[in-house]
Amino acid sequence: MARVKGAMMTRKRRKKILKLAKGYWGGKSRLFRTANEAVMKSLSYAYVGRKLKKRDFRSLWITRISAACKLNGMNYSTFINGLKKADIVLNRKILSGLAVNDSAGFTSLVEKAKAAL
Repeated sequence: MARVKGAMMTRKRRKKILKLAKGYWGGKSRLFRTANEAVMKSLSYAYVGRKLKKRDFRSLWITRISAACKLNGMNYSTFINGLKKADIVLNRKILSGLAVNDSAGFTSLVEKAKAAL
C-alpha cells in the first residue's frame, strides 16, 4: 500500500488557524502553537458570549421597563403582575421598546395594569 503524506492538509489546517489569529499581538499571530491556543480560547469565549448576550439584553430591557414604570408611579414587579392579571401578553423586548419610543402607549399599559390590580 502506498504511503500517505499529510503535508498539504497540515499546511491547510495551520493556515486556517493563523488566518483566525490575524490581528493578535506578537507570536500569537505568527507561531502556530501559540496561535492555536489563542484561537481555541477566543472561540470558547465567543461561544459563551453568544449565550451571555441574551442575558445582558434581557437585563437591559427590564431596567428600561423599570425606569418607565417609576415615572408612572409603579414598580416593575407590580407592573408585570398587573399585566398578567389583565391578560396582556407582551414580552419584555416589546415592553422596553414601548417604554423608550412610545411613552403614551406605555402609560396606557400602566393604567390597565393598575386597574387589573
